[in-house]
Amino acid sequence: MLPVTGLFIPACTGDFEEMNTDPNNPVVIGPALLLPNAIQVSVDRYWGHSTRYERLNIDAAMCWMQHLARNIYINVEGDSYEIPLTVSSGTWDALYNDALVNFESVQRLSQVGGAFENSNYVGVALVMKAFTFSYMADVFGPIPYSEALQGTGEFPINSPKYDSMEDIYAGLLDDLKLANESLDINGPAISGDILFDGDIMRWKKFANSLRLKLANHQASQKPSESQSVMNEILADPGTFPIFTDNRDFAQLMHVDVIGSRNKMFDVFSTRSDWNISETLINELLELDDERITIYAQPLADGSYAGLPNGLTDAAAGNYSASIIGTKYLDPAAPSILMSYAELMFIQAEAAFDGDIDGDPAMLLEEAIAASFDQHGLVMPSDYMTRIGAVTKETIMTQKWLALFGQGVEAWTEYRRTGFPVFPAPNPDAVFYNDGVLPTRLEYPTSEYSLNKAALDEGLRLLGGDDNMRVPLWWVED
Repeated sequence: MLPVTGLFIPACTGDFEEMNTDPNNPVVIGPALLLPNAIQVSVDRYWGHSTRYERLNIDAAMCWMQHLARNIYINVEGDSYEIPLTVSSGTWDALYNDALVNFESVQRLSQVGGAFENSNYVGVALVMKAFTFSYMADVFGPIPYSEALQGTGEFPINSPKYDSMEDIYAGLLDDLKLANESLDINGPAISGDILFDGDIMRWKKFANSLRLKLANHQASQKPSESQSVMNEILADPGTFPIFTDNRDFAQLMHVDVIGSRNKMFDVFSTRSDWNISETLINELLELDDERITIYAQPLADGSYAGLPNGLTDAAAGNYSASIIGTKYLDPAAPSILMSYAELMFIQAEAAFDGDIDGDPAMLLEEAIAASFDQHGLVMPSDYMTRIGAVTKETIMTQKWLALFGQGVEAWTEYRRTGFPVFPAPNPDAVFYNDGVLPTRLEYPTSEYSLNKAALDEGLRLLGGDDNMRVPLWWVED
């Protein structure tokens, strides 16, 4: 772990400034300057970071979830369940050192008595910390949390302890409730908000929707607490507003300017290493699902075909398969953190499990309709008939279809619930990791050299060796 850095800049030079600046008190960088890059890094690492050998979503999760399949470099970049350790280290270092450390600074600077006191900055920082920490816990398992980001100050902590996923989730659920309380639509304005452009109500909706999501994630392990959280939110929309349609969910809008483009565009527009997975194509074709026209491009004859996952480079060369849809090749296409459809799938699952009141079938229908609408489509009137009886598998399989692009979240839901059930591998496929679809990422090697004692406790909390086969805490029994 690295200490907090980059929070101060030297005072300006020039004769006047030199005469009127105290060299012992550097100028403090405010939240408006810290927030944009921190948000950008957190979103990019979730949606589609463009640095090769660090692309967790595109190279690993989207292939493991059989949304995509690689047609080259199969055995070193994810599709065969083997990834370089730089995926772990790049994700870890960027999220701690470039995102979380700055969200922590925004919170400290904006709290009561801070240099930029503003409760709305505090709320934003709490939401983004919760999003980022939950993402990391869902990927690695136990991580430094309660003592993380404490590298400066009177009593710095440079070797932070690891916390259990249970404790991390408890802290994040508390923080999200505090965020909702801190965010005041009649309060002071904020700047540097590249996610919601200063719209505090949208931040409140994101906070409460994310809180619902985390409660749902842990519901099988802490049913009473999770039910209490979900019902508290759903029973009082005035106090706890959530996403209500496709106009206000959490997505980062991009522009066609270098450095500000959709990262999937940066990756897919320059390389042709991926096709749409045969598993996804076959499911969409079986349902006669029009979302296939969004997710994939047709072949020259107008048909759609997928590539089996895990093929060797030579075997993959024998296939003609669809590539990713043009929507994802738009440099201005949004990066999605959490959609309205995802929120409705959460409610459908929770209702099916008996954690909240409601008709699972009706909530599922709303979720699917929201997914179609998100892509400018209308759900066919007979679609619910096509998918058959509403079961846990039906709900989670439809959620898997809707999470195209959000490979990390689809991976989390697969590991947590066991759905969807994927078909048997192609006979020519080759998989490593003992043939086990990865359950987590390994810790970066830097933790072994810089934070070994804490890491050892983290492995005890994990309950297994540091490999990609140990199940995480929220797995349903």
